[in-house]
Amino acid sequence: MRTSRASSSVTEKWLLFTQLCLLKDLVIRCVRQFIRRAKSMLLSQNVVVEPTAEINVKSSSSSQQDLNNSFQIAQVRINDSVCIEIPVPEDTPLLRSVKKTCSVAAATTVEETVTTEFVPKISSGSYADKGESREYMEDEHICIDDLSSHLGSSFFRFPVPVAFYGVFDGHGGSQASRYIKENATRLFFEEDAVFRESHSTVNAFLLREVERSHRRAYRLADLAMEDESVVSGSCGTTALTALVIGRHLMVANAGDCRAVLCRRGRAVDLSFDHKSTLDAERRRVEELGGYFEGEYIYGELAVTRALGDWSVKRLSSSLSPLISDPEIKQMVLTEEDEFLIMGCDGVWDVMTSQYAVTFARQGLRRHGDPRRCAMELGREAFRLDTSDNVTVVVICFTSSPPASQRRRIQFCVSDEARAKLQTMLQG
Repeated sequence: MRTSRASSSVTEKWLLFTQLCLLKDLVIRCVRQFIRRAKSMLLSQNVVVEPTAEINVKSSSSSQQDLNNSFQIAQVRINDSVCIEIPVPEDTPLLRSVKKTCSVAAATTVEETVTTEFVPKISSGSYADKGESREYMEDEHICIDDLSSHLGSSFFRFPVPVAFYGVFDGHGGSQASRYIKENATRLFFEEDAVFRESHSTVNAFLLREVERSHRRAYRLADLAMEDESVVSGSCGTTALTALVIGRHLMVANAGDCRAVLCRRGRAVDLSFDHKSTLDAERRRVEELGGYFEGEYIYGELAVTRALGDWSVKRLSSSLSPLISDPEIKQMVLTEEDEFLIMGCDGVWDVMTSQYAVTFARQGLRRHGDPRRCAMELGREAFRLDTSDNVTVVVICFTSSPPASQRRRIQFCVSDEARAKLQTMLQG
């Protein structure tokens, strides 16, 4: 008789253990479902999370002896802190023995490292000087570290910080470079719907629309200069612009200004000088019926892309080989990207991209001031005997490292339920 009762008691305990294991599995499934939903929400808000969630389950009930002494619901390790209510079917055998109102509460850490995207904190400085060799200053530039504030937040609607920079190297006078500087925000932003609409995230579609908008702005500026009342036909300008949208950088160039990125001390060219020395440009011009006299297209200009210069563009009966369409490069900034140098050809005539990056990096390490860095770089160009106007813009990308947050979430049975379970286990 005792043997039968003992066997029955073991069977009951084994069934209870099985039911508790099923409850544990239910908890894990609920947590996994929560993780998937949380990740989906975070991704929809353009927040980067770890690609995988680590779930470690440790149960203290590893033997029959442990069943007789104590029981603890498994600890669950997930990403980010949670507080959830776990639905349990009403016909669960365990809940027929224990009050259904016994709560399964969340109180421990689910350990997750929440990693945020690198979004640079931008600061910039500029320097411009006509130099002793030139009678006039034909360069213009623009620096806007906070475009939303500049244009008005009610008009300019973007979910991340946006900054805009431009260097415009005029020739044949300063009319063309001055025109594009004075009308830059209207041409690039105010007249395009993409910057007036509300955007919740910065995605591939939006970036394509921004690139399309930039090409349109270059074309509109060029067409406006065809009007002799606006800009003389013998006047033109090169144009180099940089747009920073959160951690996305877009550089557009038409002419021989240059943008160079410093990536851990290494120079990365983000634009190419549109001159006859660039093989692709020479071929393009010649295929369109253009020609060079020495290094000058039609014997007039040293650049193969420019805004304005309609006296040269009208020399072609069909499509002019002198175009205003910019080359555009887009990239995602990382913690390795330290700063961007934008300069007119007066800088690059006397120094290489790597020389400029090394020189600027040394200065920024000494004082950390982009304005002073731009001035030092410009003066270095004059020291190296440049014979042109000099304009330099230095844009620094800095960010504090993202903080890692570790939290614990513990799933346990309430005290009342624990006492009832203990009573049942002790028979």
